[in-house]
Amino acid sequence: MSAASPRPLSIVLAGGGTGGHIEPMLALADALRRRPGVDLRITCLGTERGMETRLVPARGYDLRLIPPVPLPRKPTVDLLRVPGRVRRAVAQTRALLDELSADVVVGFGGYVALPAYLAARRAGVPIVVHEQNALPGLANRIGARLAARVAVTTPGTPLHGGVHVGMPLRTAIGSLDRPAMRAEARAAFGLQPDRPTLLVFGGSQGAATLNRAAVGAAGALASAGIQVLHARGPKNTDVQVPAAATAGVPYVVVDYLERMDLAYAAADLALCRSGAVTVAELSAVGLPGVFVPLPIGNGEQRRNALPVVEAGGGLLVEDADLTPEWIAEHVVPLLTDPEALAGYARHAAAAGAPDADERLADMVLDVATGTGVER
Repeated sequence: MSAASPRPLSIVLAGGGTGGHIEPMLALADALRRRPGVDLRITCLGTERGMETRLVPARGYDLRLIPPVPLPRKPTVDLLRVPGRVRRAVAQTRALLDELSADVVVGFGGYVALPAYLAARRAGVPIVVHEQNALPGLANRIGARLAARVAVTTPGTPLHGGVHVGMPLRTAIGSLDRPAMRAEARAAFGLQPDRPTLLVFGGSQGAATLNRAAVGAAGALASAGIQVLHARGPKNTDVQVPAAATAGVPYVVVDYLERMDLAYAAADLALCRSGAVTVAELSAVGLPGVFVPLPIGNGEQRRNALPVVEAGGGLLVEDADLTPEWIAEHVVPLLTDPEALAGYARHAAAAGAPDADERLADMVLDVATGTGVER
């Protein structure tokens, strides 16, 4: 009688709510799935209220739902009001980990991560934490104290035991050759092949400040021969650019960019927010950015951009200071100076970590197999 085959390694990934948690989770899952000769079972944890209900199944991964546990950004009295929800979520997650025979839990912060960390601790399952932002949230600050290994996106992130690995990215982004794809990308968006090109985007919903400033600067950009690819956001249909303002220089407005790889390949410079994934993607592909941090929260977007800006890979402007006049004064001269622009691109690429998905996969497999549990 033949011996039973060893069971697959069971890896549980906890990262739901927003794309900032879900995209690196799925990039790690893809990197793990690519590993030859490794038998894996990958399960994602999420809640019914997050984007993961759509994104995770679309990428071909099993999604299991647990109750959400909203947390304050800082340890305050609000935390004392949720013990009942925490207990229920931890109990349900612990049952899932037992059912899945989990070998490791990998958390990315947010509503899903804290119950996953606490349940894993109770079940004796080792934990790996990945923090996307330069300023960690409460769930990952707690998780880091329980974890076998802690990975961070930004060097110097104040998280217990953090090791810099970068941000796991989709293969289409991490392996993007911008110069090789430039002609195809510009043609795909109806742009001209040889003009300096500005990419404007504010995330999936757009950003009102960026929209107003870019449209207001359309004439100045066109006068300098600069074409624009502008993702306004699907709800911002009022964002229009009069053809007379651009005098035949392309200013292409779209609701949403389905192919960010093509958008990055088409561009010479991006005007954008500075969420952790955005900053990491621009750096990985060597695209300089003019970063406009979201003026709410605890300042993490500004902190996300600072390492790239300080390395010479981009500019930073506060939301209140971004105007059409600022674009004419700062963006136009940069986009019309090929030598300066090339220098910014080199520095942006030097700050990137396009292999972060593979580095994090190494860490996770070490912990899952028992070879990397001790820090």
